[in-house]
This record gives sequence, structure tokens and C-alpha cells, in this order.
Amino acid sequence: MMDISFVILLSLVAIVIGGVLGALVTKVRTNHALERAHQTASDITSQAALDAENSKKTALVEARDESQRYQDRIERELQERRSEVKASEERLVSRESVLDRKDASLQKREEVISAKEVKLDQQRQSVTDQQKHAEKLVAEREETLVKVASMSHDEARELVLTETRDALLKERAVLIKESEEQASAEAEKRAKNLVVQAIQRSAADMVAETTVSVVTLPNDDMKGRIIGREGRNIRAIETVTGIDLIIDDTPEAVVLSGFDPVRREIAKNALEKLIADGRIHPARIEEMVEKARKEMDEHIREVGEQTVFDLGIHNLHPDLIKTVGRMNYRTSYGQNVLVHSIEVAKLTGMLAAELGEDVTLAKRAGLLHDIGKAIDHEVDGSHVELGVELATKYGERPVIINTIASHHGDVEPESVIAVLVAAADSISAARPGARSESLENYVQRLQQLETIANGFSGVEKSFAIQAGREVRVIVEPAAVSDLETTVIARDIKNQIEHDLDYPGHIKVTVIRESRSVEYAK
Repeated sequence: MMDISFVILLSLVAIVIGGVLGALVTKVRTNHALERAHQTASDITSQAALDAENSKKTALVEARDESQRYQDRIERELQERRSEVKASEERLVSRESVLDRKDASLQKREEVISAKEVKLDQQRQSVTDQQKHAEKLVAEREETLVKVASMSHDEARELVLTETRDALLKERAVLIKESEEQASAEAEKRAKNLVVQAIQRSAADMVAETTVSVVTLPNDDMKGRIIGREGRNIRAIETVTGIDLIIDDTPEAVVLSGFDPVRREIAKNALEKLIADGRIHPARIEEMVEKARKEMDEHIREVGEQTVFDLGIHNLHPDLIKTVGRMNYRTSYGQNVLVHSIEVAKLTGMLAAELGEDVTLAKRAGLLHDIGKAIDHEVDGSHVELGVELATKYGERPVIINTIASHHGDVEPESVIAVLVAAADSISAARPGARSESLENYVQRLQQLETIANGFSGVEKSFAIQAGREVRVIVEPAAVSDLETTVIARDIKNQIEHDLDYPGHIKVTVIRESRSVEYAK
């Protein structure tokens, strides 16, 4: 009985233990399942957050791209509208300019028409007065005929004698006029012979100046040294001399371009010295240009002395001799002024010799008649006014002063020599090929560009280069600030547009440079 109870008890214990173990196993499995569920949920949440972040970034990128595309489209539309507005403004400015020119033309036409109307009124009045005078003469003649019909013999004789005397006086006046015309023709014929003889005895060369000079190089490698690193050497040369350097494919040659022959010659001499020396850098360039300027001053003086010596002119003031030398680097309608003056001096001397005048004085007057052209690009005034001032300043005789003042007809000539100089000047200028109108206009435009730039406050010097397509203006750094350079450039641009007519565009470059130099001793 006990054994059965024990077995039952063991069975119950085993059942209880099995149930507990089963519950434990079920709980463990349940916990594992819950952990896997939590992990899966966590992974799904992380993936969802990541996907949401990626979607957000993608949306932001697309939104930015769309915004940029919209902004670009708006800017393009604004740019197109600005271009259209600018084009409209330009068209309006052009139309205003055309209208201004038409207004000016209409005003001139109205002035011409008014002048013609005044002239016609005067002519009508003159015709009316003449008609009245004719009617008066007819009436007087009729009265005279009436009187003759009732005259005595002596009265009729006196009337006939009076009319005969008047007729003879008229014939005498006609004879005197014919004699004067014949004498004038003979004098003109003799004058032509004198001029022809003088021209035949004067073997003058045809003169035509250019605006370029060529410097020969030892090799093409020298071109790179002239240009320098990043172009600093060529910029230094152009800035200091005001001459444009043209370096192209021409073998072993550099072209110097500039309208001022003195500047061009200085640049040529300085460049030749730099090539011979081999050391080419900005400081050396400035040194050589300054040296070339001094040598040019000496050369100008020597040219003046040689000219005066060749013509046999004495007692000329030293400063006036140097001014004569400067004429070698000036042109008038493409004709070298010094060569032209020498030619006029020789022609005047020959004409004076034929007429028995003072040959030396005639040569002196012929040489100095255009002396004002040596400085007319530096001082305001015509070359006639400047020439008279120079001759007066250096104590020239009144005959010379009057010759200078009258050789273009501004005043009346007071001597035979003044008339001869005017004739010789016309002969020299009228030779075929002696002068070129287009070159003179070109040089005048370049001079006007520099004159406009030099007229602004703070400008130290200016250079017209690139055949007049650019003006480089160097300002005083102490008087002009960096911000003011922009204002000066714009003001010069506006002044050029107002004063000059030109094709294409003109570039205005304002340069402000400060330097500090000390010497260690």
C-alpha cells in the first residue's frame, strides 16, 4: 500500500515538475519571440527613418534645383529686358542726335533764306532807285532837247564842245584802263618767269612723313625680352614714351607707332640702347628713355645750328635756333615743317635776288615764317600768332614779324619780302605730293584727344596710342585718389564724345601709380 502511494506521489511530483518545466520552456520561447519581434520592429523603424531622411534630402535637392532654374530664368529675362531697354535708350539717343543735327541744319537754312531775302530786298530797292534815276535822266534829256531847239549859235556850239569834251574824257579813261591792264599783264608775265626760274633752281625733295618707325632686332628671341614677364617691359616702354609697340610675326623687327615724331624717335633710340645693353627691365627702361630725351634735345639743337649755317643766316638767338631744330619733328599736312621752311627760304632768296632785295633777310624771313608750328601743339593759339610772339620775344626785325603775320593773309604785307615769302610758301605747299590732307586730319585728331585729357585737373600727362583708339592718362597720385580715377575716366569719355566725331570706340585708361624711392649710402 505504501509502495503504491509512493509511486503516486512520485508521479504527481513528476507531473508538477514537468508542468513547471513546460511553463518555463514556454516562457523562454515567448521571451525569444518577443525579443525577435522588438528587434524586427526596431529595424523597421530605423529603415523607415532612413528612408524618410533620404526622401527629405531628395526633395530638398529637387526644390533647390527648381529654385535655381527659376532664378536663372528670371535673370535671363531681366538681362534680356535690360538689353532691350539699353537698345531702346541707344536708339533714342541716336534719334535725338539726328534731330539735333536736323534742327541745326534747318536753322542754318533759315539763316541763309533770311540773308537771301534781305539781299533780294536790297536788290529790289536798287532796281527801283536805278529806274527812278533813269526816268529822271530821260526827263532832263527831254528838257535839254527843248532848250536846244530855241538856242542861239554860240549856245549850240558850247553844248557841242561840252559833249565832245566829255566823250574825249571817257576815251582817255578807257585808254588809261587798257594801259594799266597791259602793264599788269606784263608784270604778271615777268613775275611768272621769276617764279619759274626760282622753282627750276630749287631742287626740293618730295616730303612725306609717316607715323611708324622700325627697330631691327638681332634675333627673334629679343622680342620675348622686350615684352617681359607678363608684359611688364612693353607696358613700361609704352607708358614712359607714349608710343605703341607692335610686335608681330615680322622677323627680327619691332614697329613703333605714334603720331608725335619726337616721342617716336626717343622711343626708337631708347629701345636700340636697351637691345645693345641687353638689360631690359622697367628701371633700366626709364633710365634709357631719360637718356634718349637728353640726346634728342642735343640733336634738335644741332639740327637748328646746321640749318642756320647752311642758309648763311647769322645772329639768330640760341633759343630760336633750337626752336628751328624742333621743326624737323613737326609736320603740316604730311609735309616736314623744317624741310618746307628751308625750301621757302631758298625760294624767297632767289626771288629777292632777281628783284634786287636783301637776300639774307629774305632767307631769314622764309625760314622763320612757320616757326610757330614748332610749339603750336604745346601752347594755345595759331602758328601765326605764336610765330609773331616768338619773333618779337627774341628781337627779330619788324620786317620778319610782319612777314610771319601776313604770310597767310591775316594782315597786310608791309614789304616786298613779305609778299615773296607768301608766294614761296604757296609754291612749296602746292607741289604735287608735298602734302597729305588725310594724315594731317589724323594727327590733329590725336592731338585733340591728348588736349582734352590734359585739360582735366590732376592729369600729369596723356598719350594717344593705338592709332587714336586708346588714350592713356597718367594722373598725379597726390592730387587724385583711386576712386577719383574712375570719375576722371568717365568725364574724359563724356568730353571726347561731346567734342569729337570719330568711327568706332576710343578706350580711356587712367593710371595712378605711387612710388617711394630711397638711396642707401
